[in-house]
Amino acid sequence: MTVVAGGAAAARPQLIRAINEQVLLEHIRRSGPVSRTELATLTGLSKPTVSAALATIERGGLVHASGQRTGVPGPAARLYDVRPEAGFVLGLDVGREFLRGAIADLRGTVRCRLSVRTKAVREMARVQELADLAATLLDEAGITASQLTQTVIGSPGVYDPKRDTLTLTGRLSGWDSPAVLPALRERFGPTLMIENDVDAAALAERVHGHGRDVDSFAFVSVGTGIGMGLVLDGKLRHGFHGVAGEISYLPFTEGSGSDARDARKRGSFDASASAAAVVRAARRAGVRGATSAAKVFAAAARGDVIAAAVVTEEALLVAKAVCSVIAVVDPELIVLGGGIGQAPGFLDAVVEQLRLLSPVMPEVKMSVLAADTVVAGCVAAGLDRAWQHLLGRIAQPATA
Repeated sequence: MTVVAGGAAAARPQLIRAINEQVLLEHIRRSGPVSRTELATLTGLSKPTVSAALATIERGGLVHASGQRTGVPGPAARLYDVRPEAGFVLGLDVGREFLRGAIADLRGTVRCRLSVRTKAVREMARVQELADLAATLLDEAGITASQLTQTVIGSPGVYDPKRDTLTLTGRLSGWDSPAVLPALRERFGPTLMIENDVDAAALAERVHGHGRDVDSFAFVSVGTGIGMGLVLDGKLRHGFHGVAGEISYLPFTEGSGSDARDARKRGSFDASASAAAVVRAARRAGVRGATSAAKVFAAAARGDVIAAAVVTEEALLVAKAVCSVIAVVDPELIVLGGGIGQAPGFLDAVVEQLRLLSPVMPEVKMSVLAADTVVAGCVAAGLDRAWQHLLGRIAQPATA
């Protein structure tokens, strides 16, 4: 017992130092550049304690002196900030038509970004295209793969830990193959993390969009596919099985023929309200030139009565789905995204229908984020994970 107590007593100062360093680093991350005096005020630590902890994390290469604050009474104060080059994050978005990516430093500054049209037909070719895109981004950023602290791929689907594979991957043919994840890990190494693409978009909305000032919101994406990212109490919620937000499986009428086949593969709501469903509905109704959902919406905007009726029906379907979300989780805000969700006039049409259906009316806004939304969310998720890693690294000497 004496040995254990002595060991605990010896470890306690190390643990306290590590905690102080973690606290300081987190404050510098969120508030920097800051001075020693400001850090002492923010943390409640003494100035000598702050100086000692700063010296340690500065030697570790995580922070650096970034300048001096002048123009205030007293001597100029040295300012400390995160050293951006202490780590890098790679975010990738894998879609059916495009692959997008970006690299950001530890401060969150994007060093380079790129979007390429995919030529892959099979899943292994798509994996290789992702690896090639990553290599191009690394070259443009002027860094090596070893400098990446975290890699995050935004992908349709849900991770199944029992089978170690992705499921519910929608229109990304073959992406649920058991060979995909091992191939991605082989190319991207131990820093790889997979995030559902719509969940990643919700994270981007939380960091950069309408979700910045609210604690609970639902990001509803309607376009080529349909999905939702749900943020409650400031945290992204995945659910017990990881399917929270898979609203494409809401049990809407699935129709017949190709509608029914789509419903079996990708969910009833997807079969009823995705871009492909809008095109099918427009063709059945007799809308000329209905080769894409964008053209159907454009025809409605020009005054085509039949196309307008198709758009109104689409708005009703989306309003029903949103009403279901409101009735279950009652979020403060609904954000519409995706090609259809961000189509001109669609927000107003959904709100009009929602007022007739919903027991309460949260704010409903259209996302102002562009095509790189998923990449931005992947970078945000990667930065959070990178910081967890760095903070844990500080604590390791104390727990060794």
